[in-house]
Amino acid sequence: MKEQIFFVTSWVFLICIGLAIIRLLLGPRGADRLTALAVISSLILALLVLYGTQEGRLLYLDVALLYDVFGFLGILAIARFFRDKESDDRRM
Repeated sequence: MKEQIFFVTSWVFLICIGLAIIRLLLGPRGADRLTALAVISSLILALLVLYGTQEGRLLYLDVALLYDVFGFLGILAIARFFRDKESDDRRM
């Protein structure tokens, strides 16, 4: 029963990642793409935690935490780029 729950949950996460990738590619604005990137990052983090829980290995939880920190910093850098780009566009 436990394996079935992990299997179904993993597939739900993968479907959500697929939908977020579509939003990432088709998003009309930068904010939509940035939000989709944050969602993808969070779902990958959830998959890592789910897999680590299923396998009973704490290493996956450490990797997930490290992935989350770098993902957050990357999203901040991209958000700053979009903010600077908008301010440059307004000056022109």
